[in-house]
Amino acid sequence: MKELLIAIASGLVDAPDEVTVEVAEPDEDGTIVYTLYVAENDKGRVIGKQGRIAKSIRTIMRAAGTRVGQKISVDIN
Repeated sequence: MKELLIAIASGLVDAPDEVTVEVAEPDEDGTIVYTLYVAENDKGRVIGKQGRIAKSIRTIMRAAGTRVGQKISVDIN
């Protein structure tokens, strides 16, 4: 899952070398939180107008997590 998130974000940004992802341990309801870090100049590209791209990234990750039996949440920093 981490690799999927990195691949999606790297395709959107100008500085793909600065894309990193931290994975937190599952919380009490079993949700795994992936925190996406990008360069300051690329945050707008990843979030998109009115958050549309960020919402799409979260939807893709949730769907991929469902296929492997995981609850996934994505935070963007």
